[in-house]
Amino acid sequence: MAEHSHRFIVLTGGPGSGKTTLVAALRMAGFGQSAEAGRSIIQDQVLIGGAALPWKDPCAYAELMLSWEMRSYREAQALPGLVFFDRGIPDIIGYLRLIGRSVPEHLSRAAAIFRYNRRVFIAPPWPEIFSQDEERKQSLVEAEETYRSMITTYAACGYELVEIPRLPVEERVSFVVEKVASLSPSGP
Repeated sequence: MAEHSHRFIVLTGGPGSGKTTLVAALRMAGFGQSAEAGRSIIQDQVLIGGAALPWKDPCAYAELMLSWEMRSYREAQALPGLVFFDRGIPDIIGYLRLIGRSVPEHLSRAAAIFRYNRRVFIAPPWPEIFSQDEERKQSLVEAEETYRSMITTYAACGYELVEIPRLPVEERVSFVVEKVASLSPSGP
């Protein structure tokens, strides 16, 4: 897995901080992307009447996210060049810790095996753009707690965090692209 890790760039942070918009803009700029697991899983589970939802069965929800992220990682191996991930496997660890659940050993192993570039970009809480919707039910306070959990979790997994400035999306794209250009091809 490590042979691709230098090409796989994670964007993380709390909900409503502009990550998904930034990943979409990077895709429009010609980079590969991997979609966020959480929102799609929620949409699918609601559609089928499933219980693997953060407000019904958070552990089942975490397992579906893990499966999604491992599949996304494998699919990204076939893409050329840089691939931007809207969250990564360590996000699931951070999520479980945030809600006071234990982290299964297989999830810790997955985070050790499925590695990303050593630098992870983190979007700070951004109250001016934060909003809730059918899938994003967290409050701004919960978004801030998620942000702090991601800092702790990614650092514990051996990643270096780079905070994304609160700027218009075009400037955020430039910031990320400039920082990625300075990365060495060696993984974490």
